[in-house]
Amino acid sequence: MVNILRNKFLLIALLTMQFAFCQNITHLQKKGNKTQLIVNQKPFLIRGGELGNSSATSMESMETIWPKLTDMNLNTVLTPVYWELIEPEEEKFDFKLVDDLILRARKENLKLVFLWFGSWKNSMSSHAPAWVKLNQKKYPRVKDDQNKSHEILTPFSEYNLQADLNAFKKLMNHIKDFDQKEQTVIMIQVENEIGMLPTARDYHPLANEAFSKEVPKELLQYIQKNKEKLVPEFYEIWKKNGFKTSGNWAEVFGKGLHTDEIFMAWYFSKFTNQIAKAGKDIYPIPMFVNAALNAPEKKPGQYPSAGPLPHLMDVWKAGGNAVDFLAPDFYNPSFKQWNDLFTRQGDPLFIPEHRFDETAPFKGLYAIGHYEAIGFSPFSIESVADAKKEPLGKIYDLVQQLTPTIEASKGQGKMDGVLLDKENNAQIIKMGDYEFTFKHDYTLNWSDGAKAEVWPMSSAIIIEIAKDEFYIAGSGIVVTFKSLKENLNAGILKTDQGKFENEKWKTIRHFNGDQTHQGRHLRISVGDYEIQKIKLYTYD
Repeated sequence: MVNILRNKFLLIALLTMQFAFCQNITHLQKKGNKTQLIVNQKPFLIRGGELGNSSATSMESMETIWPKLTDMNLNTVLTPVYWELIEPEEEKFDFKLVDDLILRARKENLKLVFLWFGSWKNSMSSHAPAWVKLNQKKYPRVKDDQNKSHEILTPFSEYNLQADLNAFKKLMNHIKDFDQKEQTVIMIQVENEIGMLPTARDYHPLANEAFSKEVPKELLQYIQKNKEKLVPEFYEIWKKNGFKTSGNWAEVFGKGLHTDEIFMAWYFSKFTNQIAKAGKDIYPIPMFVNAALNAPEKKPGQYPSAGPLPHLMDVWKAGGNAVDFLAPDFYNPSFKQWNDLFTRQGDPLFIPEHRFDETAPFKGLYAIGHYEAIGFSPFSIESVADAKKEPLGKIYDLVQQLTPTIEASKGQGKMDGVLLDKENNAQIIKMGDYEFTFKHDYTLNWSDGAKAEVWPMSSAIIIEIAKDEFYIAGSGIVVTFKSLKENLNAGILKTDQGKFENEKWKTIRHFNGDQTHQGRHLRISVGDYEIQKIKLYTYD
């Protein structure tokens, strides 16, 4: 009896220690109906930038980049870790570059998100080491329907899995030993833009054998259990074929490219989840996968098929829970549409890669405000000529000042964002007792540039901080107000432009008269980047 009690107490103590360990390292936690990233036991909002694919292959190539990152007010750098560089010879590992990146990031007061360029990078296996590439017999590649091999490691090979798994485990062990105390590395992206090309599925003999077998019970049980919550695209495929719960892939989902893609998504997901789980068993920081978005007119095989895309989200989730979330990479203008798809099941939004164009800063602010994203990151962040003049840095400065307020408001229904251009020049938000009409600054006839053929994108975030009181921050917007209470008018009681110093609000200028159009609106002109604190009131 004494031994039983002793063992019980030891088990409780072990579980308590494990829980404390997980809580003290970087992790995700729910706040209201949203998700926060917790770093060093505090909420952390990623003001990110992703390096170009080869920029971090040496510290010499990085030397001129670090100042640009801090000049743009980044707090996080997304950078690849290259399988071919850390394991140039089988079982001979070199982590010097990894260590140098971590040490320099600490010096610059930056966090890191490592992108594991392992088995797949933009579908291809370009970053696998030479000893893998040169031994196709042991480490086979996918084959198309003409039996032609492509430089994509097949996910059906146990040897391929074990090679990647071994390297990733060594990497995670090293990161844990080198960085657990400081928590410089805060997340891991497992692989990169996984997808099948140029056919919808792999025709390697291992793949053909799997395709002829019954659909795994694990997938069937998941979709049965979550039948009412499945994404519509996947639900309709299953429904059209009679909601079958047994049979091979063609029998359960029907014959066609859609089934080929579902089949590949399952095996890509299983492979990736095994990699992520092995890493988390060592050091359980958040891990995610990213998706190359498909064009609607393209068929499976014409885009990187079977990746972690919204229409395949249920398949990827069924494959395991070691991957914390799926993330979109944006080279597609339909920003709202895709983000709506990625978040429709209540998942957190993180945008690890967005084309670094003139729209990126404003989309980033919108994502943080409207979707309450855990972060945003333009790609090829080092490509700018003069980082201090970049609009991204000005937007990130606003986000940095507002981060404590943003994180305190997360998941509470007290925050939103707008994204405006010439075609979509107005948006209405209801918050507190008021209706806010946000319009593009150029809707004011007297604004410079109002007659321009193309208007620059603008955006803003609004946060309710008390009854009748709000922060509005951004660029290129004009806001009017309406009371939601019947027979009452809304007016401006006070408007201040200001900034946060040591997380405390400091008023710089009190606005009235011409600056508020005699109490009619709040305005932040195109080219200005401001936080304004506004207090409203109602009158008969």
